[in-house]
Amino acid sequence: MDWTDPTTLGYPVVFGGVLLGSIVPVVPTGAVVGAAAAIAVTTGRLSLVLVLLLSVAGALIGDLVTFALARAGGAAARRWLARGQSQDRLDTVRGRFATRGGLLVVVGRLLPAGRIPVLLAAGALDYPWRRLVPAALLACVLWAAAYAVLGVVSGGLFDSPVVATLVATGLVFAVAGLSALVSRLRADARKARA
Repeated sequence: MDWTDPTTLGYPVVFGGVLLGSIVPVVPTGAVVGAAAAIAVTTGRLSLVLVLLLSVAGALIGDLVTFALARAGGAAARRWLARGQSQDRLDTVRGRFATRGGLLVVVGRLLPAGRIPVLLAAGALDYPWRRLVPAALLACVLWAAAYAVLGVVSGGLFDSPVVATLVATGLVFAVAGLSALVSRLRADARKARA
């Protein structure tokens, strides 16, 4: 294994960056995936399929660890979730997980800053593993594909891997910012109606 070869270093960075960012949100995981996809398209030094597989694996493992930590928190996690919430509100959330938990997990993964609260709530509410794992897998596949598309688009537009990586990263941040803005506007509109 030649550690000076960008391919050798690239795959561990993709997997490790996505895994770390999925557990502790300090790494912009979408940017990691988009940049790796842009490099794969512009240089051919990375396999786009392997970038996707490693991204999905890192994201899934990170999500399962986050969920497991919330479940292991037991009563403490439930108290954290319940702080400032009425029993009716908690019952509503529990009911939503009972009927649409899989959808909540998928949407939570795709929305900026939605994944961790959803996984913590699912864990604290004892959402079953047998329902979480397939939903989390689907969510991670859709998430990785979406960010890889941004990288592929930027890589297809620019021949330079540096420019393609910068554009992919910018696109990821723009999409995340736009999604956050839309979510905020929708939440404000719901509050105004209530």
